[in-house]
Amino acid sequence: MRKRRALAAVIAGAALVAAALPAASYADNQPKAAQAQRLSVDLAASEGPVLHGANGALYGLSDDGVPSDAALAPLKLTTVSQKPEGGAQHPNGDALTVSKSFFRNGGDAVYILLQDTYSQWPYQDLGIDDYLPKVEKIAKDVAGAPNSERFVYVPFNEPDLIWYKLNSSDPATYQKGRDRFFAEWKTVYQRIRSIDPTARIAGPNEAGYDTRFLPEFLTWAKANKVLPDVMTWHELSSGSLRDFQGHYDHYRALEKSVGISPLPISIDEYANRRDLSVPGQLVQWVSMFERNKVYANQAYWDAAGNLSGNVVRSNIPNGGWWFFRWYAGMTGRTVKVTPPTANAIDTLQGLASYDPSRKQAQILVGGSAGDADVAVQHVDRELFGSRVVATVSEAEWSGYEGAAAPPRVLSRSELKVGADGSVTVPLTGMKTMSAYRITLTPAGTGTPRAAEVPWSASYEAESAAITDGQVYTQGTVSNANGYAASGTKDVGSLNKPTSKVAFDVDVPKTGTYDLAVFYGNQSGAPSTQTLTVDGQSAQPVTYPSTLNWTYRGIQHISVRLSAGSHTLTLAHDKGEATLDKIDLTAAATPATSSVSYEATLADPSGSPRYDYSSAAGTGTGSLVLDGSDTAVFDVYAPRDGYYTLTPQGSGGRVELSLHGTTMATAPGRAERLFLTAGNNRVTAAPATTSAVRLSSLDATGAGDTKGLASYEAESGTLGGAAARTASDYASGGAYVGFLGNGAANDLELTVQAPSAGRYMLIVHYANNQRADGHDYNTNVISRTADISVGGGAARRVAFKNTWTWNDYWGQGVPVDLAKGANKLTFANPSSYAPNIDRVQLAPVKG
Repeated sequence: MRKRRALAAVIAGAALVAAALPAASYADNQPKAAQAQRLSVDLAASEGPVLHGANGALYGLSDDGVPSDAALAPLKLTTVSQKPEGGAQHPNGDALTVSKSFFRNGGDAVYILLQDTYSQWPYQDLGIDDYLPKVEKIAKDVAGAPNSERFVYVPFNEPDLIWYKLNSSDPATYQKGRDRFFAEWKTVYQRIRSIDPTARIAGPNEAGYDTRFLPEFLTWAKANKVLPDVMTWHELSSGSLRDFQGHYDHYRALEKSVGISPLPISIDEYANRRDLSVPGQLVQWVSMFERNKVYANQAYWDAAGNLSGNVVRSNIPNGGWWFFRWYAGMTGRTVKVTPPTANAIDTLQGLASYDPSRKQAQILVGGSAGDADVAVQHVDRELFGSRVVATVSEAEWSGYEGAAAPPRVLSRSELKVGADGSVTVPLTGMKTMSAYRITLTPAGTGTPRAAEVPWSASYEAESAAITDGQVYTQGTVSNANGYAASGTKDVGSLNKPTSKVAFDVDVPKTGTYDLAVFYGNQSGAPSTQTLTVDGQSAQPVTYPSTLNWTYRGIQHISVRLSAGSHTLTLAHDKGEATLDKIDLTAAATPATSSVSYEATLADPSGSPRYDYSSAAGTGTGSLVLDGSDTAVFDVYAPRDGYYTLTPQGSGGRVELSLHGTTMATAPGRAERLFLTAGNNRVTAAPATTSAVRLSSLDATGAGDTKGLASYEAESGTLGGAAARTASDYASGGAYVGFLGNGAANDLELTVQAPSAGRYMLIVHYANNQRADGHDYNTNVISRTADISVGGGAARRVAFKNTWTWNDYWGQGVPVDLAKGANKLTFANPSSYAPNIDRVQLAPVKG
């Protein structure tokens, strides 16, 4: 049995003032290096302002509201690539439609893939006379839209492979395609500019970096005054981690040789399936793009609307989302990072930022297992003082569909800065699929709060005892289009009555453990396996559907184990599921989640002051808010329900804003507030003229449902063709379907509000509408419903595809209710709304 332990990272320095966590032993299946790798960070070697350019996604947004605002805003996206409004390539992702939520949440530029107006892949080649009128319509639509200056036209997509055969090894074929491309590029370019004179145009947008075509293109485009405003190409293979720096350097030299000024670069498709959602892979890609200050969008390999596999459902973070949240939180300037091996595949890489105004340095590393010494040079003693607090956190891989709690703090220690301005932070027992963040802040008086890291271990399914199942290899360097899997393998074909996987585990003490099962389920409905412990205590484990068998999700089960060895068996019951691994973690005491969100790492506005005079609390200092200053915290909830939020600090009263409502409280006072599953943006501000000193916003709880009212949809009044339909998977044995597609086909529910105010309406729904298939993209469709209260103005809400008609997801919608009875109406006059199972209602202020 191969076993992998979740290990604590250990901090050390010239002198260790506060005790750090002890190093754990190596995992059995992690190669133990003879010597720790060394990654150096030079805070004095600036690379320029943090660009945040590598956080984009191709078809990352599918609809206005998918992903949610709370999932989008924290990531500070710079670019996305989408299709023209009404384009036929995919059923959603229309640029003008999704730009509403993109710009509303701080996005910079929307790239429009003009050829995605066509329905086929590869695009049908009907000639320039067919294409040009389509381009004209797109340009007119964009020129007349709000924020028209923030769109970028991409006239051609992968012309080396599609229409022009620029990748041909036959000289005559290549020359013919090149000459045709030159002529049609010029025609399309000039037509766009004739309609939208200030348009930004990007290209040539080949599938890879092309040393044969690009010199000819740039020379010709300069001579014909049709140079692109943004240079684009794709980096999609694992080899790009090795080759991109050479591509970038070659291109910049090429510009000089042609005599053109440096153009912005957008790698508008990058990475493959094995990289997406995996923090340890993403850090390798992002670090090379950020240090070169280029923009980059993750590729679109599966379904639209989840930021290329980094958002679960519409609002729930996974491990990849938290990595990009870290990246978005980097401020100031990036500084030089020297990895153990540069320009190599699947190796330890990193990026770092330094912000003197905040007295912070942040370092993101990952991509390798084992140990590493992170050597930070030129720590300014005048700015940081003679001691710093070093905090190490881990963003673990949770699968594409696996919800991830905020990255765990592994260690928090106080270190002396060497006379040469150096601090060394050793990381012990790193995991290949994880990314790690180190923050350095000045140390103040007092002792930083020690990190609490529960015991945890991982066990691979392919190394367990397998009965009537099969081991499959998933994403690897040579099979980059395969899906990510822990250990690159999983176990499938567990579809026989006798199929089972038995894991031999060993736990250090008697107690309750969280069992996290990494699974996939494409059976068309929730599936079930039976869990036994040493052949006893059988309990069902239900797996909601995932996009496919290898689009990994996580299901959590609580198990009671005595100290020592046990066999945990997952056996076939109903439907089918694939298994990747299991994680066992000692349950927290008390059995509720508790997270401190550091104020100095929140998103500020105004001119707050960063104060590190005290190391008490989280150890990362305090944020002093005064006047119109605010700080936005991203607060995670594992499920819909009530949690206790406590602003820690001192000074005047604090105003907390959540879900469109506000409340005033005092530092140190706990407030019961409703959080929706996933991310919740909580804004803190001074409630009076007195300044507030915040060290953290603490969130605790397990999602208390006391105070939630529940209403079955079928108990409401159904209009027109709307119908009650029986279902074994709906909460009350039935749902309401055939809603919408006509004004009369609606649902009315009368709900009771104990008091007037802002409520969260949780709509439990199913939707599996899809368009015709694509070569590799799954064309899922969101449905919308117009929701109104008491006959007032309706709000249109998008409901993402739930993968099957038998899986019901919950989506939170804020509503204002009067005291007493309120009528809720669900309708859609133009298209079908989702099937609705039930709704829950809760006042935001508990």
